[in-house]
Amino acid sequence: MTNPSGGPTMKKTIIGIMAATLALSSGLTSPAFAQYQERTIRVGSTLSPEHPTGVAINAMAACAAERTDGQMTIQGIFNAALGGDQEMSQAARAGTLDMFVTTTSPLVGLESRLGVFDLPFMFNSTEEVNAVLDGEFGQFIGDLMPEHDLVKVSFWDYGFRQLTNSRRAVASVEDFQGLRVRVIQNNIFIDAFSALGANPIPMSWGEVFPALETGAIDGQENPLLTIYDAQLYDVQDYLSLTNHVYAALMLLYSETLFNQLSTEEQAVVMECAAEAQTIQRAGMAERADAALAALEEEGMEIVRPEPAAVDAMREAMGVVYETHAETIGQDVIDRLNAELATIRGQ
Repeated sequence: MTNPSGGPTMKKTIIGIMAATLALSSGLTSPAFAQYQERTIRVGSTLSPEHPTGVAINAMAACAAERTDGQMTIQGIFNAALGGDQEMSQAARAGTLDMFVTTTSPLVGLESRLGVFDLPFMFNSTEEVNAVLDGEFGQFIGDLMPEHDLVKVSFWDYGFRQLTNSRRAVASVEDFQGLRVRVIQNNIFIDAFSALGANPIPMSWGEVFPALETGAIDGQENPLLTIYDAQLYDVQDYLSLTNHVYAALMLLYSETLFNQLSTEEQAVVMECAAEAQTIQRAGMAERADAALAALEEEGMEIVRPEPAAVDAMREAMGVVYETHAETIGQDVIDRLNAELATIRGQ
């Protein structure tokens, strides 16, 4: 580990980034005077270049090239060409990959406190999510990353997860009974769907479509855009808008390689990532709405559970909070709930 979280070196780095960012935004620093080297920064993603995340990475690249007069090249490498989330995480921690984008869920084995984002029905809206991620709690999560040789660059959006299946319309807790649902390989997801009476089956993403096609599983859960892009409408009849878990994306930098950048270069990365965040989030909102309409046009039956039914799902999944409080940390859960209460004006 290069820097302990919150240690003097990291604090100096953060102060330097803030100062350089201020200089950049004030027009006081220019390529003629800033310390820029010719370098290529690779960013890995399991998503496609057409996904809002790919669009944002390319926007970040254009921003960095402009700010550094072409000295800094940010190269997006898409469609899991560098491996899955775990492989990219290992490469970044080892200092062989500059940056990567991942949802928080695959990193829970590395940092258990990230599991707080996997707890069911934690958030009510995307606006709440963004307020949390851009606020004190998001800063708290970011400050954990140097413990794992990573630097949090930005939080992006992956959307709320929804349920699809081929057996029946799922509008209540009772409708989950016996459904064989593919879930990610994460104990919180397994316990959550078990609590609803479903039969959760952990499975890698590459196996999902053929398993749905052959009937080995009945359904799966993912954000709308993922459901549409994977053409799951060809093998699934029902889409239930449960919003049961929000999937946050993190843009992470190898701490080893980040510390090799000059202060000015670090500031460019952070500032361009912030600009790209706005593009990515807006793109996700637009594409998710379009995906929902397209899924309905493709013949999927859209199920919108009543608020009382959602409350019953939330209550049934309450045991998951108790089961995983020790692993995640009750203090972390309480901290997030306190920030949400403030956001909600409670």
